[in-house]
Amino acid sequence: MSEGTVPERAAEDAAARGLAVEFVPRDRETGAPIVREGAALGVKTVVLRHRDGYVLVLVPYEDRFSWPKLRAVLGVNKMKLPTAEEAFAATGYERGTITPLGAAGAFPVLADERLRGRVIVVGSGSHEVAALVDADELIRAYGADVVDLAPE
Repeated sequence: MSEGTVPERAAEDAAARGLAVEFVPRDRETGAPIVREGAALGVKTVVLRHRDGYVLVLVPYEDRFSWPKLRAVLGVNKMKLPTAEEAFAATGYERGTITPLGAAGAFPVLADERLRGRVIVVGSGSHEVAALVDADELIRAYGADVVDLAPE
C-alpha cells in the first residue's frame, strides 16, 4: 500500500493513544476491507444524536443490534440518526468511513460486548482503506463503555 493511502488523522490519533493499527485496502467495487476470511470481524461505527450530543456506537457489521437496549444504556427515549451532512459536520468523516480514530469530536464511544477478544476492522476516515485493530485495545484507548447490544 502506498504511503499516501494511510489516513493521517486516524493514524496520528491511534499513535497518540498507543493503539496499534494496520491499515488495509478496501475492495474498489464493494468497499469491503480486504482481509483473510474470518481473520477479523467487520464493525460499523454508528453515529447517533441524542439529548447530550453525539455518541459513537461500535457494532458488528453483519449483525443486528438492539435499539431498546441502546436507548436504555443512554437513558433516553429517543435517538436520531443524523443526516449525512450532520454526521460529517460532527465527525469530519463521510458515512461509510466514520470511526473513533481521529474523529473531529471527542464523543463517548460504546462498544457492543460481542467485540471483546476479537480483531476487528473499522472505518478509517477513508474510502480506500479500513483499520484493522484489536477490539480490546481500541476499547481501552477510547475509554469505551462495553455494553450488551445483542438483539433479543
